[in-house]
Amino acid sequence: MTNYKLTMAYDGTKFHGFQIQNNLRTVQGVVEKALEKMTKGKHVDVIGSGRTDAGVHALGQVISFNYPGNIPATNMLRALNSLMPLDVLFKECEIVDDDFHARFSTQGKRYMYRVDLGHYTDPFKRNITGHYPYGIEVEPIKKALKDLEGTHDFTSFAASGGVIKNKVRTIYEATVEFDEKNNELIFEFYGNGFLYNMVRILVATLLEIGNGRRDVHDLLRLYEVKDRQQARATAPASGLYLKEVYYEN
Repeated sequence: MTNYKLTMAYDGTKFHGFQIQNNLRTVQGVVEKALEKMTKGKHVDVIGSGRTDAGVHALGQVISFNYPGNIPATNMLRALNSLMPLDVLFKECEIVDDDFHARFSTQGKRYMYRVDLGHYTDPFKRNITGHYPYGIEVEPIKKALKDLEGTHDFTSFAASGGVIKNKVRTIYEATVEFDEKNNELIFEFYGNGFLYNMVRILVATLLEIGNGRRDVHDLLRLYEVKDRQQARATAPASGLYLKEVYYEN
């Protein structure tokens, strides 16, 4: 058995998330089906660094799997890409030590969120950005992002569907930039881990700060109250991208 690590990108629009589900199109399902063709019917379990939800995209999702054979990494990359649909691309492949695990070896992740600020929904961007047609000021958001960096209890920003009890996470870096050419806000969040829907809830809260509907330091209050209902909205899945996954080296 050979342990492979691959970095992949995908458009999540037509996927029901990463994790395999019966009778639904998922990223894991598509990859495992391709591997079954390569192994002539042998099942290969694919492990992802994390489970992206339906409609969420990836620029740098990482997977690993044990393959019953020893194919050079370049050939594995070529073979898998030849079997992928047009909304999936494998970017890198390497053979790694047996103890590497795409999920449990993770040291941190970086997410990006794109927000279209146009007054009307752009039909060409509706599946690849969120949309916020209201007035926005970037400076209050930048000030609020400073309150995000560090170690905090993110109970107020965790969707009710999550099963993880410990809601404490560390955010190493949180930024926002205005892309004038495309009239978009580009958020990035780099941390040691993220809760279910955490980034999307944070973005919705930060947009309300930029719109003046919340105090610039409202994140500090929300850490203390530990109440999901007070964070209110969740930004659409369409604007979220898993940009990069970090490992020890």
